Formats: sequence, C-alpha cells, structure tokens
Amino acid sequence: MAMDTAKWRRVGEEGGNVGHGEPVVRELGAFCRVNHVEAEPTEEGRLAGLTFSVKDIFDVAGSRTGFGQPTWLESHLPATSTASAVASLLGGGARLVGRTICDELTYSLTGENVHYGTPLNPRCPDRVPGGSSSGAGSAVAGGLCDIGLGSDCAGSTRIPASYCGVYGMRPTHGRISLDGVCPFAPSFDTVGWMARDVGVLTRAGNVLLAGSADAGLPGSVTTILVARDAFQLVGPAVERSLASPVARLCDAVGQSREVTVSDEGLERWAECFTTIQAFEIWRSLGDWVKGAQPELGPGVRERIAHAATVSKGDLEQQRAVRALVERRLSERVPPGTALCLPTAPSAAPLRRSPSGDIEVAFRARAISLLCIAGLGGLPQLTLPLGTLDGCPLGLSIVGARGTDSALLALAASLE
Repeated sequence: MAMDTAKWRRVGEEGGNVGHGEPVVRELGAFCRVNHVEAEPTEEGRLAGLTFSVKDIFDVAGSRTGFGQPTWLESHLPATSTASAVASLLGGGARLVGRTICDELTYSLTGENVHYGTPLNPRCPDRVPGGSSSGAGSAVAGGLCDIGLGSDCAGSTRIPASYCGVYGMRPTHGRISLDGVCPFAPSFDTVGWMARDVGVLTRAGNVLLAGSADAGLPGSVTTILVARDAFQLVGPAVERSLASPVARLCDAVGQSREVTVSDEGLERWAECFTTIQAFEIWRSLGDWVKGAQPELGPGVRERIAHAATVSKGDLEQQRAVRALVERRLSERVPPGTALCLPTAPSAAPLRRSPSGDIEVAFRARAISLLCIAGLGGLPQLTLPLGTLDGCPLGLSIVGARGTDSALLALAASLE
C-alpha cells in the first residue's frame, strides 16, 4: 500500500542521523538513541540498495545491545562480534540504518516500553504497534527502512506486522542462526523479519535462509487448510473482515478444506506454550535478574516473577503435551499444505489500555493463535490483507517444517 512517508521524516531533537542523510524520526520513536548503530554493506549482493534496521537484541560489533532494558544495557559491554543474521544482510548488500526499540526483555506483545516509550503505529497512531519487535514494525510501516530484522518467540514479529499492516515472517525453528542474539526461550526463539513489499520480504528471506534449503520438500502449496477453531476463537467481526482474503487465498491455490487444529482446544495449547516458555526464560534471565535487580515495567514484572515459580515438574508435564502437539501438527499440516488463520485476535488495541486488559486477557487470546507455530516449530507468514475498524489485520499462512520458501512463494503469487 503506497503511503506518504515524508511527514514521518523529521530530525529528532535528541538523535543523530541513521545514515546517508536519513534522520532518526522523533515522531515515530522507532529507533534507539543511546545505543544507535549503523553499518555499510560488506559485499555487493542481491539486497543492494535496500536498508534494514535491527531489533535491540542483535549484537553489532562495537555497539552495546540493550534488550529493551536500561539496566541490561548498562551491565553489558559492547559486542565483540556481529550477530550472524545481521552479518548475512550486510553481506547481501543491505545497509544498516539503525537499532530499533523493542519491548522490555522482549516479554510483551504490545510494544509499550515503560523505559523508552512506545513507537508509533503509522497506520493507526492511536493504537499500539505490537511487540516485541515494535520499533521494527513501526520503522518498516513508516517507510524508514525496507527490512525490519526482529525476532519471534511468542509472536514478536507476527503481531507488529499484523498491527502495522506489513508482511512478517517467522521461519522454521532452527533454520536461521541465533548466534549473537539475546537468549530468551531457546526452544521457541527464531529470527524474524518484516517488509512492506512481499518481493523485498522474499529477497531478505533468500539471504537469511541461504544454506538451509527446503531439501526434498514440495516447492509449492497445493492445498489451503482453513483453521476452523482459530476463526471461532476470534469471533464474528474478525472472521467477517478476513472472509474476502481467505477466499482470495483459497482461489489462488485452487484446493482448500476446513480443519480443526486442536482437539484439546487452542487455550490448552497456549497453556503448554506459556509454561515451557516461562521456564526457559527464567533459565536464560534468572541469574541476571537476581543479580542486577532491574526495575521492570508492569506486565513484564509479573511475568518474570511467575517464570521464577515454574518447576521442572511443570515443565515435564507440558513437554509431554508439546510432543503430542508436534505429532498432531505433522499429521494435519503436511508438506504441500498451508494452514490459514488470523494472525491476531483483533486489530491493534488502543494505546494506554489498562494493563489487565491488554497484558492478561488480550495476550491470552493472542497466544492461543500464535502458539500453533511456536509449539510445532513451524514457519508462519502474516499477510497484510485484512482491515478491522479502519486498522490493519493480518491473515497468516503456516506451513510444515522447512517449507519457508513455499510460503514466501505463495505470498508472492497473491500479488
């Protein structure tokens, strides 16, 4: 969707340039100021002429990574090497123009960071941009970079892409190296990326996924599986808003059918996801939290406190459920198919909504959709095809493990 981005491009009072005359944008609030970083391409490649931003969890040599948390920033030295994913984009010919704000310790889906502020959602300025890759979604949607490099554990790329009306990709778990990325919940963590244009999304994907081709898997999607239970979960308004995009997707592929994803209920799968995630987060961050005693914001503070209470017994119980989910998904979403579902339970919530509403009730509904790809380690691509209340709403396609390129090709075919 074409948009006039000139109004977003004004020099911030506190920031410097993000490179080659492109100023840090104060009105969007998407870029980090204290640990700003930029870099030139290291080679001429297929991304020549494109720009990208990096979420504040990726190491760039000589710069400090902040993890969306001031105490983390102060307690960590500058990186001695650059994260593999960042190096891949630089090696592909893209230019790094800045580091983007993320949710605190990436443990939120709203994009509201109590320490650094909330990046603007350029498509709906009175609503949150989504998180935790909030600055990336804002910068891409606002035209300040072509590619937003982020991450996705529980939906941290998919949600801001849906809220800000851009394409967003969560790859198959393990396909893109997390070397040089702040650890969070390793069995769910992935690199993610966003773009306004599906061609740019695919070009970035070809670089990031290089060396891990879809060997032996079908090169195209031949059947769309419409997730009946996912659409029932979001309700009639969202279902109506996505009806035309779903029909368009099914027509493009030619063969489709409805399926029930979870016999136990998606809420039960979400419980499994959040329990395992919390245990892994405490294992990754607990020692630092106990030692540094950081001041945490609302929502994040409560989730970190809960993570400290999850026992090994809780973990093992939910790991058994996860094994069942993985088997179920491998049967119901085989190679050559793509599961179709809403990316989010609604359009972006209003900014400054009560924490109990947005961080508890709304988050629980969102995780019930987002946990499907997370539990299965599956690739998911969100398409900016829907609108609700005048704001963007993403429609997602989820593929079998390793079929990332097939999803990208399907998205391109819709253009």
